[in-house]
Amino acid sequence: MEVAEVATKMAATSLGNPEGRVLRHMTKINKILEDDVANWAGRRVLVGGWVKTGREQGKGSFAFLEVNDGSCLANLQVICDAATHPLAELVPTGTSVLVEGELKPPPEGVKQRIELKVDRVLEVGPVGEKYPLPKTRLTLENLRDFMHLRARTNTISAVARIRDELAHATHAFFRQNGFRYIHTPILTTSDCEGAGEMFQATVLFSQAEKIAKELKENPPPSESDIEAAKLVVKEKGDIVAQLKSTKASKAEITGAVSELNRAKESVSRLEERYKLKPGIPTNPDGQFVFDSDFFKKPAFLTVSGQLQVETYACAIGSVYTFGPTFRAENSHTSRHLAEFWMVEPEMAFATLEDDMDYAEEYVKFMCQWLLDNSKGDMEFMVKNYDKTAIERLKLVASTPFARVSYTEAVEILMGVTEKKFENKVEWGIDLASEHERYLTEVIFKKPVIVYNYPKGIKAFYMRLNDDQKTVAAMDVLVPKVGELIGGSQREERIDILKQRILDQDLPLEIYEWYLDLRRYGSVKHSGFGLGFERMILFATGLDNIRDVIPFPRYPGRADL
Repeated sequence: MEVAEVATKMAATSLGNPEGRVLRHMTKINKILEDDVANWAGRRVLVGGWVKTGREQGKGSFAFLEVNDGSCLANLQVICDAATHPLAELVPTGTSVLVEGELKPPPEGVKQRIELKVDRVLEVGPVGEKYPLPKTRLTLENLRDFMHLRARTNTISAVARIRDELAHATHAFFRQNGFRYIHTPILTTSDCEGAGEMFQATVLFSQAEKIAKELKENPPPSESDIEAAKLVVKEKGDIVAQLKSTKASKAEITGAVSELNRAKESVSRLEERYKLKPGIPTNPDGQFVFDSDFFKKPAFLTVSGQLQVETYACAIGSVYTFGPTFRAENSHTSRHLAEFWMVEPEMAFATLEDDMDYAEEYVKFMCQWLLDNSKGDMEFMVKNYDKTAIERLKLVASTPFARVSYTEAVEILMGVTEKKFENKVEWGIDLASEHERYLTEVIFKKPVIVYNYPKGIKAFYMRLNDDQKTVAAMDVLVPKVGELIGGSQREERIDILKQRILDQDLPLEIYEWYLDLRRYGSVKHSGFGLGFERMILFATGLDNIRDVIPFPRYPGRADL
């Protein structure tokens, strides 16, 4: 079917009618503009998008529209005559259009390589009032107040495409290396980090509100109400007993028993309502009681899918999870979010060295993927935000990462005399961002993997080294953001793992399932976690993590 026929049918029929489906007949703007225009000149196409700028020309006889459909950064110039459609409806910024026409080379001397001469306007989504986003450039901070519209801007749409490419690269890398994708739960009863900064998931508050409303509308019974109901039960019971003693008919006895049962049910309902109390139930120590909660125990939004995905690594080998995680950390820095995405692979029979190898290969793979597949968006980032963004990707994609132990890294930093760090450097500290960036940007001038950290600053599940002071942990540090990946070889020895849990004052009982992985066929295994938004910060050169996730959540803000 020709595009013109499809368009005609679409205009006359519902999209629910198979004859009215047109999406598959539409052409994405990037397919046109990123190809040799000679392949498209003279072809009829159906294009849909939003007007970035529009202006009437020739005393109102025609209009130029710069239309963008989000498939790429560039706009397609569209020319529409007044005889085809009223121009005043088309030119306002933000207007959506679905148009059909012929692609033609523009006149010589203009910047466009090809333009669309429209002869049919099939759909128009008008802008009824002044468009909220001005043509002048808004700061990224101001754009956060227009969360529902900011994806229409060049920067946020470019970030969205880069994010999509990195997600695609993630799945491609792990698929090529024989990993299986596992969906881990968002709701959990385990604290992977042991930090306690978790969002609690509970229905106790909604239950309390419901009970309070119910008690207000229908006050609970008094003790005298219950005693009166019990008296009715006794009376009904006496009647049943009397009927049986006088050998009344079966029908009479059955009817009396039914009345007795109804009276007993009434007492039960009254007693249940009598027990209802406003507020959230607590024990004598004032702690919440979770017996009436949804899961009958405390539950939280996950800070990591690592512990759960280990169960699959210890069954089917190399696996990974990729999903949202949550941290109730009251931080307002440009590096923290309350909701963020993590990529977490886990590998059976893998040592710390294997872990570091895969982490390095994965980061390099993503950098090369962007160089190969996001040229236009990365050039936009270089032009507008970070002139070194593409150079940084090339450096990381092609350079072997340096590897130093934590002890060596501390010694190097303690020997620095040309810079004064805000955070004192000494063995045992958790390296701050300034330390990490100095190592990778100044000392080594390339990505660095630091390994064998002090056990006191790392999680309970990391394998204790023979020195009893450090664990087999590693961090991948990159220019611009510092720590990009954190990982470790996991502790496979059950006695040591038990003690590590107890040492961190964690309740042993909720980790019994995790200990079972060591009781039944324990195996050396390793894994790491990559903060997806940090990878996007590293790639784009943007400064604030709130601008690289579609809907940022942070203290005081959870829009949409």
